[in-house]
Amino acid sequence: MSKLYGNTGSRAHAAGRDRPSPAREKSRRPLRKLGCAALALLLLYGFVVWAPVKPVRRLRDMYIETALSTMNHKWLATRFFPAAIVEQVHQNMLAAQASQQGLISGWGTEEPLNLVIPESQETASPDAVHDPAMEAFFALFWELDREETLNWLRDEPALLENGWAHLAANRSGPKDSGLPVHTVTGEQVLAIDAYQQVLLVRVKGSGYRGVLAVAKDPARLSLQAAATIGESGQPAGVIAQAHDGLLAMTASGFWDDDGHGSGSAVTGYALCHGAEYGHPFGTVGYKRFERRDDGLLYIMDSSSALTPSATDAMEFTPALIVDGKIVVDDSCGWTATNPRACLGQSRRRELLMLVIEGRLPTVSLGTSVIECAEILARHDCMQAMNMDGGTSAMLYYDGEYVTLCSNTALPAGRRLPNAWVYGRRSD
Repeated sequence: MSKLYGNTGSRAHAAGRDRPSPAREKSRRPLRKLGCAALALLLLYGFVVWAPVKPVRRLRDMYIETALSTMNHKWLATRFFPAAIVEQVHQNMLAAQASQQGLISGWGTEEPLNLVIPESQETASPDAVHDPAMEAFFALFWELDREETLNWLRDEPALLENGWAHLAANRSGPKDSGLPVHTVTGEQVLAIDAYQQVLLVRVKGSGYRGVLAVAKDPARLSLQAAATIGESGQPAGVIAQAHDGLLAMTASGFWDDDGHGSGSAVTGYALCHGAEYGHPFGTVGYKRFERRDDGLLYIMDSSSALTPSATDAMEFTPALIVDGKIVVDDSCGWTATNPRACLGQSRRRELLMLVIEGRLPTVSLGTSVIECAEILARHDCMQAMNMDGGTSAMLYYDGEYVTLCSNTALPAGRRLPNAWVYGRRSD
């Protein structure tokens, strides 16, 4: 008998019954995409947590350091990373802190560079040749690009109506564009005040910006306590105004339970213009920054006795520069991206008040203490130490805050127990 029909059609019919309908296939696509996305995230998480690649590990550790060093955001590390890894980062931070022990300022034996203060009150033209007042100005503000400064003053002759010794210009607000002058290292100048002996410059780099104030007369620096200390702190500007301060910046840390501290009590020890507050940390690696009656800043161990000639002092960590040498590196435990506040003193005895803005995605994320040390080193810094940073990091100048707080709801920053204040000239 001849075979009239094969079974091809039957097999096709059976296969058709097993194939999902177009509607069912379409409904499964989102689930497949979700599954693929979940798998990709899982693989990425595993790569970030356990990757042997050094740059990835460094970014992971920086993230954990940032979380651990922020009072009320430690959970951002402990919830998302294995306890063993978080603990290892924590131990590395403690080891880095211990390496600070014994770093003590000596200032060396070399003679300081002379600080030339302009005394002439005479009017002078920027075109003048061998003008003593002009030369005194540029000796004081050695950082300025001389040619650019002279060109600017040719266009703004009114600035010299009262002479070089009274030249003053200020465009240092957070939204100001600065003056049309730069330093010899390319920093935008924000303000110059020859009479008050102050220079403000914009500092910036990858992901951050801030302000460096250079105050030329170290005799006018003091650590001042909030008038309400013991009950609550005050913003840096309020403390400055109470002491006829031209400049002010963050100093001591303070007890900050759950991120709601009032700034009423310092952490560590503080000597505020002769008045004592708190108790020494005494912990290995914590440092004390002393201003002594010779006008110099000295870095000491917190566990050491206060120097009798100290007039002002506070404690924090880490030291950044000791006797002209940067003493922090990638293992220092302070490499996380954060708002920063640092105080230093140059070989010329100038005060270097640095504040880096942070946690502001469209403005500045912040930086590490290593970057801060490098900024200060460009200004011939001899001694420098990290101050309380984060939301506390603020710089005040001549009636306004020239940096932005990381908490935009606090335009004057947090309430502080004390602040470093640079006073106005009274003569």
